[in-house]
Amino acid sequence: MRNPVHPMAPGGDAAELLQKRALAGHEHLEAWRGGTSVEIPGLRRLVHESWQRSASLKANPDVPEAPLAMDRDELGEYRRQHPLATIMPVIKKLLVQPSHDSGLLVAVGDDVGRLLWVDGDPVMQRRAEGMMFVAGADWSEASVGTSAPGTALALDRSIQISGAEHFKRSVHPWSCTAVPFHDPDSGAVLGVVDITGTETAVAPHTLSLVEATVAAAQAQLRIERLQLAAAVREKPRRRSTAAASGNALYRNSLQLLGRDQALLSIDGRTVSLSARHSEILAILGNYPEGLSAEDLCAQLYPGEGSSATLRAEMVRLRKVVQELSPDAVPESRPYRLPVELLPDSGQVLSCLQRGAHRIALEIYKGALLPRSEAPGVVQLRERVSHLLREALLTDGSVESLLKYAELPEAKYDVDLRLAVLKLLPPRSPKRAAVVADLERIDDELTA
Repeated sequence: MRNPVHPMAPGGDAAELLQKRALAGHEHLEAWRGGTSVEIPGLRRLVHESWQRSASLKANPDVPEAPLAMDRDELGEYRRQHPLATIMPVIKKLLVQPSHDSGLLVAVGDDVGRLLWVDGDPVMQRRAEGMMFVAGADWSEASVGTSAPGTALALDRSIQISGAEHFKRSVHPWSCTAVPFHDPDSGAVLGVVDITGTETAVAPHTLSLVEATVAAAQAQLRIERLQLAAAVREKPRRRSTAAASGNALYRNSLQLLGRDQALLSIDGRTVSLSARHSEILAILGNYPEGLSAEDLCAQLYPGEGSSATLRAEMVRLRKVVQELSPDAVPESRPYRLPVELLPDSGQVLSCLQRGAHRIALEIYKGALLPRSEAPGVVQLRERVSHLLREALLTDGSVESLLKYAELPEAKYDVDLRLAVLKLLPPRSPKRAAVVADLERIDDELTA
C-alpha cells in the first residue's frame, strides 16, 4: 500500500508510473474546475482530494507564478512580530546551513500559507523565483493549489508532494516536503516548515529530518517561554521593559477576535475565560488608567448593573488570573490591570494606524466577542470592524477584499463586492463568483 503521507521513493518504475498518472490527471482539471469530479486511477487520495479543494477554490493551474501577498516593508514588519521569528536560528542550523550546496531550499511560512523566509542553495533560489517561491508569496491551496506547504496547512499534517502531483503546472519540475509547526502550549498551528527541490526533497529521510527539526524548534520555543516566565517572576519590576522589547509571542496577550470566550496568556501560560470575564478584560484592557465600579458596570451591563454582581465576578476573575500569575491579578478602586495586556484587537488598530492593513486583516479572525451585548464591548467591536473595513475599501487589494468578504460580518456587504468588481480586470475569472455572490445577497434580502 502506498504511504498516504509521501509518494514512493525517487527513482524506479513505481515512481515513474506515479508521475505518469498524475500528469494524465491534469487532462481532467478543466472538468474539475467546472464542477465535475473525475476519478483518476493511481492518484494518491490526499492529492486527489487536494486537487478537488484547489479547483473549488478557483486556483488556476496555468498561471505560472504564485501571487505576492506582502511587499518588502509589510514582510519585514510581519516577520519581526511573528512567533516563528524566535526559532529561526534552530531552523537555520539544522536545515538551512546544510542545504546551501545540496540543491534544496528551506522555506518557513505562516499559518495561512504565506512564505516568510526562503533560503538555501543560491542556484535553486534563482530558479524558484520564476514561480515566485519567494518570501512574501502566498502558497496556500487557495492561491496555488496543491503544494506541500499549502496542503500541509490544509490537512494539519506532514505532507510530501512530488512533481506532477502539484496542481500548478509550472511547479511540476519540483518536489517538496512540509511539516506544520504547532504552538507547544496551545497546540494551535503557527506556520509550516518546508524543503523544496528535486526528487531528493521527497525522500523518506527528508521527511524525518524536517519533522525532527520542527520538534526541536517547538521544544526550544517552550524552553524560552519557561525561561522568560521564570525571569519575570524573579524580577517583576522589569516586566514592562521585557514586554516592550521582547518578541510579541512573549507579551501578555488577550485573544478576543472571532471567539466568544477570550484566551488570556500571561508569562507563557494560557487559559480560556468565561464570557463575562472575557468582557471585563476586554473593557479594562481598553482603559489602562482603570475604571470605577460605576463606570465598569455601565460598560459591562446593557441595563442597570449591580455593583454587588460585579464584585462577585471580579472575585472569580482574580482566582483565575492568580493561577497564571499573582502579579497580574486585577486591582480595585479603580478596577485596573497591573500588567500590560496586548489584545489582538489592539494589534489590528495599531497596524491600521501604520497603514499595514494586510497584516491587520491577517490578525483579524472575526468580530470581537461577537455574542457579547456589553456596551463597552459592542463599542470596541464596532470600532475595530469599521476601521478595518474602511481601510480595505480605501486601499485594499482584490485579494484582501475577497478575504474580508469571507467573514460572517461581510456576508451581506454589497459595497464591498462592488469595490472588488471595480478592481478586477474585465475578463478576470473571479468576476463570476463575485456577481453570483451579489445575486445571492439580493435573493436572500428580498425573499
